[in-house]
Amino acid sequence: MASTASPLLASLSIRLDDLRDQRIAAFMEEHLQDMRATSPPESVHALNMDQLRRPEIRFWTAWLPDDAAPAPGQLVGTGALKDLGAEHAELKSMRSAGAVRGHGVGRAILEHILGQAVDLGYQRISLETGTQPFFEPAWQLYLRYGFADCAPFGSYQPDPNSRYMMRLL
Repeated sequence: MASTASPLLASLSIRLDDLRDQRIAAFMEEHLQDMRATSPPESVHALNMDQLRRPEIRFWTAWLPDDAAPAPGQLVGTGALKDLGAEHAELKSMRSAGAVRGHGVGRAILEHILGQAVDLGYQRISLETGTQPFFEPAWQLYLRYGFADCAPFGSYQPDPNSRYMMRLL
């Protein structure tokens, strides 16, 4: 599915990141806080910075240039792929900054990661997200990109607070 061009997306820079920038740590701490506020503790599967630095994870960040509105020079999105083996990867840490939600940043990151997953030879990509209404925009995005509900995968167990989705690449 192709991106719809917009001035915001045209200026977006998505890069594979080494997670050294402290702005990433602050951004991901906000992500963890949102997940903890939305889901019961046993159902929070978001990764902390140490977990994101593991060798089986590739992590991308999306940045706006210094002259871009509404968030000049800002980190505006993240996403990661966790290698599960057997040509299977898990989508992790998808987040858009509040200032740019609804502007296509999540879509751009997802498209970038899906393309990277194909280039890396993955055949299947899965994800876990919450079941609370807070997650509805994410569900809609994933459904638009061909994800469908599936059974728990990897080390996940059935959980009424988790929705599992996958798609073939």
